[in-house]
Amino acid sequence: MNRFNNLVILAMALLLFAQPASSQTKNGFELGNALVPVEEILRGGPPRDGIPSINEPLFQNPEDVSLWRSDDLVLTYDQGEVSFAYPIGILNWHEIVNHDLGGTPLLITFCPLCGTGMAFDPRVDGRPLTFGVSGLLYNSDLLMYDHQTESLWSQIEGRAVSGPLAGTELEPVAIRHELWHRWRERVEGRGKVLSTDTGHRRNYRMSPYGDYDHSERLYFPVTHTSRKYHPKTWVLGWSHNGESKAWPFPELAEHGGVLEDRIAGKAVQVHYDPEVPSAELRDESGNLLPATRAFWFAWYTFHPDTDVFEAE
Repeated sequence: MNRFNNLVILAMALLLFAQPASSQTKNGFELGNALVPVEEILRGGPPRDGIPSINEPLFQNPEDVSLWRSDDLVLTYDQGEVSFAYPIGILNWHEIVNHDLGGTPLLITFCPLCGTGMAFDPRVDGRPLTFGVSGLLYNSDLLMYDHQTESLWSQIEGRAVSGPLAGTELEPVAIRHELWHRWRERVEGRGKVLSTDTGHRRNYRMSPYGDYDHSERLYFPVTHTSRKYHPKTWVLGWSHNGESKAWPFPELAEHGGVLEDRIAGKAVQVHYDPEVPSAELRDESGNLLPATRAFWFAWYTFHPDTDVFEAE
């Protein structure tokens, strides 16, 4: 009997230690191979897909749209002769747009908590992925998930942090942050704007985040913090060849004009637009680079070793 009891105890111990670390889940996502501390992956409130991504976006001619005001912010992407606009008023409620541009997939993402509007080529090894909102956050930033493998992806890093594709990175795509009236003037009838006909009833004129953009308060903890600037100060950030740099908008405003700068030996130009406010990063040939417009706290927590431009 004692031998039998010992065998039972041994079998139970083996079963216990054989349980994979991936048994830990949040919102239904396996986190056993997470590349970031699991305890720092937090539930944001809504469940998986509680913030619904837009998977079959419809577009309109801007002249047929009366909802948006002249100073409303839109993310914009130019494909050939056509320019697409994705209003922040819509992205506040959906955060992800899976856009098929005639066989070329484009992933538009927006994290209201970090202020980051970013675009990616969602193909991995030639396979197009589509994305949803996981309801989870890492460092206060949107964790997306792909529908095909249910891997979790950090928006700011553009990297899968758990799941079958952990460690895989998406190719960033350069987009602009423009005011509605400025975009319409620039594209001169060549534009298409994301429709509010999303299949969901939302008040797209109202932000669910109130005065969050101006408050020092963060809703969720972050790993690294810096008091060098107000946490919601806008910055333009870019990483290149292992180095990161931030261009805070107050510093760009003080500098004035086009800034000639370098990062990791690469010459770049920073074009600051105080009206938006926003900034664009371009290479020596004038090509738009996929830099990130973000709140200072968000850029810093993901890039605590970042270089920072300061006007002289």
